[in-house]
Amino acid sequence: MLMRIRIIEDTLPQGVCGYWHDASRTIWLHDKLNSRQRLCTLQHELIHAGHHDPGCGGRYGAKCECRCRRETALALISPVDYGISEEIYGGNAWPMAVELGVTIQVLMDYRQLLHDSGVCVQ
Repeated sequence: MLMRIRIIEDTLPQGVCGYWHDASRTIWLHDKLNSRQRLCTLQHELIHAGHHDPGCGGRYGAKCECRCRRETALALISPVDYGISEEIYGGNAWPMAVELGVTIQVLMDYRQLLHDSGVCVQ
């Protein structure tokens, strides 16, 4: 499916890495993101775009955000790579995130998925 989406990098409010605006089919990314933050934020916002999420306000928005975080973690972290990284770094989140090329938040979301599915994690 072809999704025509405009991506704009600009200064955003503190604490905001990016956001999706469905009406204009635009993703805004903070212009100060490092490469891992940019990758994770862009993937996250593309998932919002794919679902045509209206925003993160209210109960429905919170459900959209939760779904999007799960899907982002699953899209960016391979189970095999996660297992190898966990073995190498003894479960230490920071070097694991760097090795996997994701943010700590995405790594923690992946761990939550493992926990919720009953998979043992360190």
